[in-house]
Amino acid sequence: MLDVSEIRDLFRTTEASLGGLLTDPPKLAAELARQHAEVRFASVDFDLAWLIGSGIRAVASEERLPIAINITLGPQQVFHAAVDGATSDNDDWAARKSAVAWRYSKSSFAVGLDFADEPGGFDAASRRPVADFAAHGGAVPILLRSGVAVGVTAVSGLPATSDHALVIAALTVARDHL
Repeated sequence: MLDVSEIRDLFRTTEASLGGLLTDPPKLAAELARQHAEVRFASVDFDLAWLIGSGIRAVASEERLPIAINITLGPQQVFHAAVDGATSDNDDWAARKSAVAWRYSKSSFAVGLDFADEPGGFDAASRRPVADFAAHGGAVPILLRSGVAVGVTAVSGLPATSDHALVIAALTVARDHL
């Protein structure tokens, strides 16, 4: 199992850092691009997905975060869990955010930011059905070192910045311990 305290500490640090960048979109975009470039893996398998998902769930349980967690490798769901307080709406949001991360091969948070200046934002400008796609923070592609996306880790139930920060924290800790 991944170090839960390390995930929790990095989650809180990342959450605060991203929150401080919300008023400066260019700096926020640069930080999201840095994460995209750095959080990559030599290889990915079901065991890694389990470690990441279990780590996120452990933090959520300890912190009483009402979230749903979904991890896919390719089209297959390989991890799903929910914590007390999460609802089926969170499952739906996680799936819709995952669809964005998979389609664009970047975090759903970054995609939303990319479309922020477009009339109607992502929902209108992307021409993707809103029932299937949501460009809000919380879904991050699982990338190989080459940059190829092989899956998505998604969280839903917190504010968008916090959902994203929790996923990035777990992926970073997993990467650092492999």
